[in-house]
Amino acid sequence: YSNMRSIRSIEHCDVCFLLIDAEQGFETQDLNVFHLAEKNNKGLVILVNKWDLVEKDAQSVKQFTQRIEEKIAPSMDIPILFVSALKKQRLLKALEEGIAVHQRRKTRISTSKLNQELLPLIEAYPPPSVKGKYIKIKYITQLPTRYPQFVFFANLPQYVNDPYKRYLERQLRKRFDLKGSPVQIYIRKK
Repeated sequence: YSNMRSIRSIEHCDVCFLLIDAEQGFETQDLNVFHLAEKNNKGLVILVNKWDLVEKDAQSVKQFTQRIEEKIAPSMDIPILFVSALKKQRLLKALEEGIAVHQRRKTRISTSKLNQELLPLIEAYPPPSVKGKYIKIKYITQLPTRYPQFVFFANLPQYVNDPYKRYLERQLRKRFDLKGSPVQIYIRKK
């Protein structure tokens, strides 16, 4: 029943707060819910609850964050906050981050700005050639959708591989602050 409620809630929201128990860590069920939210193109904020009960040192947050990032790889750029619901620690910050993710999800970037920022990067690090054929990305535009979707027009789109698409996604996230927001990339024929 809880799985069905989670699925229904994810389908009807824009931003998901994935609540993880700090004492138990990131479990398989948490990973399933994470992938479900990602598959449905929802904004995402990961909250680590009961952080006040965990024995901490100077590196605790960094180590816990790294463990979560390893489990959710290759997904990236998801905000991770450490909260305590019982002691009401950082709950307002969690809500503020959820609102910020929702705003980033509605981001519109002009075609000229996309091309101005990304085409020099693509020229510096072009897609790898396949069978002696060089792939040239001509221009980029954003689709008018509910969350950021981008179309890269290229001469040979069928040869652009997934690692290069992830590189393009990382550059988009870095340049235009899309942390926590879903991003989809399409490569089409010019």
